[in-house]
Amino acid sequence: MIEKLEIIRDRYLNLEEQLSDPEVINDMERFMKVNKEYKSLEDFVKAYYTYKDILDNIASSKEMLKDEDQDMRAMAQTELNDLEGQLEELEQKVKVMLIPKDPEDERDVIFEIRSGTGGDEASIFAGDLYKMYTKYFELQGWKTEIVTINEGTVGGYSKIVMEVNGTDVYGRLKFESGAHRVQRVPKTESQGRVHTSAATVVVMPKLELEDVNINKADLKIDTFRASGAGGQHVNKTESAIRITHLPTGVVAESQDGRSQHKNREIAMQRLFQKIQEAQRSEYESGIASARKSLVGTGDRSDKIRTYNYPQNRVTDHRINLTLYNLDKIMEGDLEPVVEALQMHETSEKLKGEEAG
Repeated sequence: MIEKLEIIRDRYLNLEEQLSDPEVINDMERFMKVNKEYKSLEDFVKAYYTYKDILDNIASSKEMLKDEDQDMRAMAQTELNDLEGQLEELEQKVKVMLIPKDPEDERDVIFEIRSGTGGDEASIFAGDLYKMYTKYFELQGWKTEIVTINEGTVGGYSKIVMEVNGTDVYGRLKFESGAHRVQRVPKTESQGRVHTSAATVVVMPKLELEDVNINKADLKIDTFRASGAGGQHVNKTESAIRITHLPTGVVAESQDGRSQHKNREIAMQRLFQKIQEAQRSEYESGIASARKSLVGTGDRSDKIRTYNYPQNRVTDHRINLTLYNLDKIMEGDLEPVVEALQMHETSEKLKGEEAG
C-alpha cells in the first residue's frame, strides 16, 4: 500500500515541478493538462503523509511496549490499538481511491425521457420523472438545456430530450438508464384501481470526435425535412440531420431540435454512442466479464426501478434497495438512491481488484 502511494507522491512532486517550468506555463493547453492531473493526485498525497504518520506512531508505540513501567506499557497498548484501527480504516479508504475511475464519469450528458407502456398515464409519469430529475439537477448545481419536449394528450410528456452540464454528471446519472415503472391510481382512472405504467430513461455521455475512432472524411451528412410533432416550422425546413459512418454503415439521425445545428449535434452524439458501443463490445469480448457494466446494461428493456405510490415506496431492483420516502424522492431528493448505486459499483470494482 505504502509503495503505491509513494509512486503517486513522486508523480505529484514531478508535476509540481512542471507547473513552475516556463515552457509548460507558456503552453496553456499543456499547463491545464498538467494542473488537472496534479489536482487529481492531491487526496492521494494527503493520504500518503497520513499513512506514513500512523506507521511512524505505531513503531513508536511498539517501542514503548518494551518499557519497564507498567502504566507506560498500558498507555502504549491503548494508543497502539487506536492507531491500528486508524490504519485499517485508512487502508480501506485508499483501496477505494486506487480503483481506476471511469473517464466518462466526468462528462456532461444528453438525457432523454420517453413515455412507455400505459398510454396517457405513462405520459403523465414521464412528466413526473422530468420534474423529479430537474429538481435533482438544481440541487446538484447543474445547468440544463431543453432540446425538445413533446407534450402528452392529457398532460405530461411523450418525449423529453435535454442536455445536462456540470461536474461528474455522467458518473452520477449513468445508472438512471432503463425502464422506470410506476404503480398508482391514475388521474384518468374513475374506479380507483391501481395501474402499472412505465417510462424509459436514456443517459448518453457527451462525446467528442477524438474520443471515438472516427475520421471526419468517413462521415456522410444528409439533411431532410422532419416529420411528426413539432408544428409548421419542423415541416417547412430541412432541419433534420442524418449522419452515416461509411466504413461501418452505422446511421444516426435527429429531428428533435428546432435547428439544423442542434440536430447535427444530437445526431453526432448518437453516432458516437453507437460506434463507441461497438468498439467497446469488441474490446470487452476478450476480457473478463467483471470489467463490464456492474449495475445494469442501461438497456431500455431493463426494469430498473419501481415507484409505488400507495406504499410511498421506491425499489431499485438491481441492488435490492427499498426506500419508503417516495414523496421526498419525487421532490428531487434522489441522492440516497444515487449514492447506493455508486457504493455498489465501488464495492463490485473492489472485489474485482482483490480477485485480480
